[in-house]
Amino acid sequence: MTADAAGTAEEAGRFHTLLTAFEGQPAATAGRGKDVVNQPMIRHWCEAMGDANPAYTGPDAIAPPTMLQAWTMGGLSGHTDRSSAYDELFALLDAAGFTSVVATDCEQEYLRPLRPGDAITFDAVIESVSPCKTTKLGTGHFVTTRMDIHADGELAGTHRFRILKYAPAARPQKKPKAQRPRPVINRDNEGFWDGVRDHKLLIQRCTACATLRFPWLPGCNACASPDWDTVEASGAGTVFSYVVMHHPPFPAFTAHEDPAAAGGPYAVALVELAEGVRMVSNITGVPYDKVRIGLPVQLEFLRVDDDLELPVFRGGEG
Repeated sequence: MTADAAGTAEEAGRFHTLLTAFEGQPAATAGRGKDVVNQPMIRHWCEAMGDANPAYTGPDAIAPPTMLQAWTMGGLSGHTDRSSAYDELFALLDAAGFTSVVATDCEQEYLRPLRPGDAITFDAVIESVSPCKTTKLGTGHFVTTRMDIHADGELAGTHRFRILKYAPAARPQKKPKAQRPRPVINRDNEGFWDGVRDHKLLIQRCTACATLRFPWLPGCNACASPDWDTVEASGAGTVFSYVVMHHPPFPAFTAHEDPAAAGGPYAVALVELAEGVRMVSNITGVPYDKVRIGLPVQLEFLRVDDDLELPVFRGGEG
């Protein structure tokens, strides 16, 4: 059966029945983390994330909860504990023409803190396989695996990982006008995008300890309070760090500055706002090769197409 044949309702139903037979079967059994929870990995993670929470340092340190999956990853050499059922499921999808794969989302539940010295083991199960879905990427099936992660034998958390196995959609004959990717707006960050529409850059502020945070989060990472309000950023900032994107070319990120240079290199910066928080954005107003750490920048709102306006930062004289 081909991906085209699976497009009919009857064939798609029969094929989905074959796929759901794998639900509940193990994806990995008795997996073991290659390293115990350790302070060097915690430090590297916190430095990369800019997280200075004191809970992650000192003699009573715990690991950041969002590192849960990191302790189970096999690195370049991989793991040898993946089940035959997982390989059989993917072989079935491949044979039906669903040969491409993209990760779509993950969910984590934290049951107890992980501490340096904890030995990590895990089991994974194929939790669900969706009916055939049509997306912009193509037609395929969402496969969700659930991993139960144990620390010294005690259940510490659950990690659900969802991918799409799909047959790529046919490319349109005429290239559409390049568009910026659309931001993902959800209940946790909706207020930020409401502010952008009003030409305001809003920063969350914890009402319990007054800590400012960006990007927007459902709770304070300093005191864990769920209560917050907002302050409006002044718009002043400096370039804290930056990269210059050379490849692949993406005209939508440069055409607004100079249509003749669309698709050429452009700068992406980590901007430190005057209020002390940092955000990632484009630098406009100066050539990409003139962006420097410490460059003063000022907030502006850039209309990139009819449906999207974004906060960016215009470079000044360094």
